[in-house]
Amino acid sequence: MQKLVFFVGVAGTGKTTVARKLSARIQAAFLDRDTVGGRFVEKILEMNHLDKNDRDSEFYKEHLRDLEYDTTKDICIDNLAAGQSVFMISPFTSELKNKAWIEEVLSAAGLSLDQVDVKVVVVTLSDMDVQKERIIERATERDTWKLNHWDNFKKRVEFVPEVNWNIPASSILVFDNSGDLTDEKVEGLYQFITADPKQD
Repeated sequence: MQKLVFFVGVAGTGKTTVARKLSARIQAAFLDRDTVGGRFVEKILEMNHLDKNDRDSEFYKEHLRDLEYDTTKDICIDNLAAGQSVFMISPFTSELKNKAWIEEVLSAAGLSLDQVDVKVVVVTLSDMDVQKERIIERATERDTWKLNHWDNFKKRVEFVPEVNWNIPASSILVFDNSGDLTDEKVEGLYQFITADPKQD
């Protein structure tokens, strides 16, 4: 059965790191929204004389946010239609709240929830200080705005996003990524993703 796995959570929780660990064991297209749209977004922000790393500006939210997400979604649809499993990495906050979104994605690929096992891994950290340390350690330019406005960023964080999709509760896992990402933790995530949903 095809898998469509979402690794969601706020910046610095380790979504991409967790997904990469699992991609070594599960064959799937790997779609990180930052990679899909990052270069284009930075260029457009610069062309408009804006900070290329600011994903919190009104301009980004109005003109670029949906463009990035929809492009990633379209690539996902193409891969699903071609018979591939897919890992999707990004917060997906608005999409998770939209009850119809996941079924629209699958329908566009000619599929349904009966044919694709949809799982959501919500990657969290119990300590915001650890989250800040990880953002600093990864040293990417796109995090500059977050670090320069940390108190403001903290207030907007949703540690566990709302998931309104028509999938069983057993298909949603909140994973605290504090501490080392051990083989035992990865094995638990692997078992969650590969579990047969029809046996839940």
